[in-house]
Amino acid sequence: MLETPTHYTLVAGRAEGATPLNAFDNALLAAHVGNVNLLHVSSILPPRSQYVERLTIPPGSLVPIAYASIIDDHPGALITAGVAVGLSKDAFGVIMEFSGHCDEETAQQQLRAMIEEAFRVRKMPLADIRLITIAHRVERQGCAFAAVPLWYATVEEGGSVR
Repeated sequence: MLETPTHYTLVAGRAEGATPLNAFDNALLAAHVGNVNLLHVSSILPPRSQYVERLTIPPGSLVPIAYASIIDDHPGALITAGVAVGLSKDAFGVIMEFSGHCDEETAQQQLRAMIEEAFRVRKMPLADIRLITIAHRVERQGCAFAAVPLWYATVEEGGSVR
């Protein structure tokens, strides 16, 4: 059984690449999660998880992560990815992911609506929402990526978390 993560952050990146996979990989690098192994998880933030500005994760680590991505090869297309974390005061949180052909404002509205519904269905009070979105105008082969990496963090000297 895996440990329950204790910390999380929000990241986003966008990039071009020679192939769809290269565009995705380059977007991961832009989001600072390109040198780890992503374990795609669904939508629950563990109770008492602490938000940090940056996680320092050793290369090759297995990282639980909820993410949204979109890849497109139509020059001029606007693609957007985003994630939102809904927070409760006394319980776990809920993560929602969104990607589509739209602007960031539309993505943010959709993410907020999804979080609000998730809390309403669970009959939990919503205390706060954290979100991040990123848009990309495709040149040849583009990707937009947004994520909530979860980690088993310890605070290093200087305040960064690893």
